[in-house]
Amino acid sequence: MDGDIESPHKGKTGLRRVWNALLYSIDGMAAAFRHEDAFRQEALLALVLIPIALFLQVSAVGKALMIASLLLVLVVELLNSAVEAAVDRISLENHSLAKRAKDIGSAAVLVSLINVATVWGVVLFG
Repeated sequence: MDGDIESPHKGKTGLRRVWNALLYSIDGMAAAFRHEDAFRQEALLALVLIPIALFLQVSAVGKALMIASLLLVLVVELLNSAVEAAVDRISLENHSLAKRAKDIGSAAVLVSLINVATVWGVVLFG
């Protein structure tokens, strides 16, 4: 059956697989940066706030939580962008399930941004 056919890259093992995965990841980051305005904005936010977190007089755990919350936004945005690209690949016509998928992805990004504000607020203000 056609459904049983896997990617020819799945058979790679060892260092070759790790190298390929790294290259695919770099391609994915570049694509997100090139095509996704929200990812660029959130990456810029992280670029500004991560050094600030490192220089603030808070505990190491506080710094780690602050930075992790920012990295989580980038992860969620990457996943949201992947969902949007896959939905658009399937069809560009308006459909309630396509809208639902995109809206849920967007909601996940919003929750991750609320998490940043919450973590930073708790770390900075108790």
